Amino acid sequence: MLTHYLDLIRRAHKEHWAIGAFNTSNLEITQAIIEAADELQSPVIVQTSEKAIDYAGLHEIASLVISLASHVRIPVILNLDHGRSFDIAEQCAAEGYTALMRAASLLSFAQNVAETKRVVQLARRYHIAAEGELGVAGDEEGGIEAKKLIIDPDEARKFVKETGVDILAPAVGNEHGYAPGMRIDIHALQRIQRAVPETPLVLYGSSAFSERDIAASIRAGVVKINVDTDLRHAFSESLRRNLSEHASLYDPRGILGPAKDAVKAKVKEKIVLFGSSGKGNA
Repeated sequence: MLTHYLDLIRRAHKEHWAIGAFNTSNLEITQAIIEAADELQSPVIVQTSEKAIDYAGLHEIASLVISLASHVRIPVILNLDHGRSFDIAEQCAAEGYTALMRAASLLSFAQNVAETKRVVQLARRYHIAAEGELGVAGDEEGGIEAKKLIIDPDEARKFVKETGVDILAPAVGNEHGYAPGMRIDIHALQRIQRAVPETPLVLYGSSAFSERDIAASIRAGVVKINVDTDLRHAFSESLRRNLSEHASLYDPRGILGPAKDAVKAKVKEKIVLFGSSGKGNA
């Protein structure tokens, strides 16, 4: 069922587990995400970037997720990931998205506050959740140059107070995409969480982190973990292997089916790691 995540993130925050936020751009990946979550009885966030929306179409990708969500009983959240403008957030809200993320950290602090606050107010009108971002951490999806930053806890406190965001994505030395050897600054996460104790945190760049770092980040207050690059790798590697081993394949179902299965297995792996398995039916 399609829902918002306000109650879920509060529960996850209290119980120290996290919800996977998995990016999609097509039918097979969306099916894999929702089927995996349903089989493990886990709540799940399905999210689309602006590039995914450009590729699949806003109405089309929203309708796909909403339709698939209607056939399962677990909570499914449809989230705009790294929205670059108020306009796209407004369009997504009108299409039925149940969470919005405004990525304005490339702007000055004052501009980031102003832009994020607009999206928070929009979300309130639709009774859905709003996420904000502090710090530039690179964006493989949007082509932003990576800059490793650590957010000051006082800045985080001020940002949350002035914007009213439901959930905060802070830069803590991480980057979007995949950067081998990258480590989360857990102490920075802890300091930020102490500064905004009632505000759950978001972790991006999770494809590069060890299971130990992921577990530590959840204990430090992270309740939403973005997963994109790992799914792309699973999909594309399966596709290449399948076509290499079966060069005569021409049926799209035979070509894409194993790729979908590979994504599904990866989503299940992440759900178990994040501790949300079995939390979707309570």
